[in-house]
Amino acid sequence: MPAMQGVPDTFSSTHDAAQFRLAAHRPGVELYRAHIVRHAFEPHAHDGFGLGAIEAGVERFRYRGADHLAPPDSLVTMNPEELHTGRAETAGGWRYRMLYIEATAVAQITDEPGWWFSDAVHEHPDHAQRVSGLLDGLWHAREPLAFDSLLFELLALFRQHARTPPNAPTAGAMRFAPVLDYLHAHLSQRLTLEELAAVAGLSPFHFLRQFRAQHHATPQQMLMALRLSEAKRQLSHGAPAAHVAAAVGLADQAHLTRAFSRRYGVTPARYQRELRR
Repeated sequence: MPAMQGVPDTFSSTHDAAQFRLAAHRPGVELYRAHIVRHAFEPHAHDGFGLGAIEAGVERFRYRGADHLAPPDSLVTMNPEELHTGRAETAGGWRYRMLYIEATAVAQITDEPGWWFSDAVHEHPDHAQRVSGLLDGLWHAREPLAFDSLLFELLALFRQHARTPPNAPTAGAMRFAPVLDYLHAHLSQRLTLEELAAVAGLSPFHFLRQFRAQHHATPQQMLMALRLSEAKRQLSHGAPAAHVAAAVGLADQAHLTRAFSRRYGVTPARYQRELRR
């Protein structure tokens, strides 16, 4: 299939393209479709679940400290705020569709709070093809009732691959939860290792080693992922890029553009234009 329209300015290949779409009537729901050949996504996270299907090609990504391959006709299921990367494993890249949906929206629609996915990739061709069709239907739906009906069907399908409620959080996750809260609350500030270690009640480099073991990322990588996730949220509400850069602790608008493009594959300006379509 030909590459999609809307090629981001920062992509080095004319075959690389990514598009986003919001549901104006349904908060916490974002649609995404892309064909990526050369772009390599830096570690980033999303506020909500990332649920989708690989339509062609193979994606390689790092998630929870392990490398994963997602082949054609496979499902991808990522939990909220989990750092991950992404790049093509095949010469022609990979084409895929995703739904990014906040956990609160999932709970409201399904009446089942506490969804969680143990596996990032599910090789289930029948489900993947169905998911791809539903996501395409959502992309083109113009009536709220039609959109919500398709969304309900889509989540019902993904429910077959989810666990609920999740297992009890590990001691490590509980120990570092205040650190993540602290990072969220201080995105615009310059933080030190000693400062974060004090929140966890550990010595600085012991904290760094334990945090890396728990989250498969350094505190700085986590901070940048949270900054860009918050930037994406603010941009989706129409905030000016210069204001967003300052609000999340980036040097300036150019820094935001570079960091946003490396993680989401589009510039902030193009992302906002896509959402207004």
